[in-house]
Amino acid sequence: MDAWALLIAATLNAGTVLAIASLGLLINEKAGIVNLGAEGIMLCAALAGFAAVVHTGSDWAGFAAGMAAGAALAAVFGWLVIWLNTNQYATGLALSMFGAGFSAFAGIGYVQAKLPERGTFAWPVLGDLPFIGPALFRQHPLVYGAMALALALAWFLWRTRGGLVLRAVGESPPSAHALGYPVRRIRLGAVVLGGALCGLAGAYLSVVYTPLWVEGMVAGKGWIALALTTFATWRPGRVLLGAYLFGGVTMLQLHLQGQGVQWPSQFMTMLPYLATIAVLALISRNPAWIRANMPASLGKPFYPGA
Repeated sequence: MDAWALLIAATLNAGTVLAIASLGLLINEKAGIVNLGAEGIMLCAALAGFAAVVHTGSDWAGFAAGMAAGAALAAVFGWLVIWLNTNQYATGLALSMFGAGFSAFAGIGYVQAKLPERGTFAWPVLGDLPFIGPALFRQHPLVYGAMALALALAWFLWRTRGGLVLRAVGESPPSAHALGYPVRRIRLGAVVLGGALCGLAGAYLSVVYTPLWVEGMVAGKGWIALALTTFATWRPGRVLLGAYLFGGVTMLQLHLQGQGVQWPSQFMTMLPYLATIAVLALISRNPAWIRANMPASLGKPFYPGA
């Protein structure tokens, strides 16, 4: 029972990284922008967050630094693709490669650095309950924050005027522009907010999930987060469930090894990525379903003067 409780807790912890990043990318895509630079943004934010905690001793300073780094990189990306109309896919890939290279170069001095000792988190009374206490109620506050963020985003998108405008910009930018909405500024705001959330996910990775800095530590999670938005058909609640599914697959490999299952470690490491490919292959069998849920102008540039 204790082993299963630890597996559930580890699943929530691992899924939080994917959930926060995926929700940020969902905001981007609801506005019609595809950001393939999530991996690079998360790497730079992971370094910024880790460095901030090393120098200040405050986790929240690290999260703020990660969000600032993510927002700054996303703002540059947004300026390029929204105002200069560069190709979204090529620009995103360039950002991803830049983030990988820059974080490796700038992070050399932090490879051996250690974070200060931090206390553990637990809900009063609930954290002491057998099984469900260690499984559900001894998580970092951002784990619960990711759940609240998914609920808040779902409410915003389908219950508020602002959410309606954001979805309109992603569905038909010319129509939104004709109604007087500043399409470019709305898209830029969505891109910056999405980048800040990707930055928060990167900082959580280096400060809480694996409290250290090593080159390339995001290890493809930015790409999995991108796939999750399609897997969830652009629904925040499904994003959250998908993130925990992939988090569980990631942690299952460690759980099985702890139980003495003698599988090759390379195959165990491949499990999250194999699951991603399998899910996307299954979804692709019904392209009409994807088109019915995907923002109509996703990845398409908008020219106000056209």
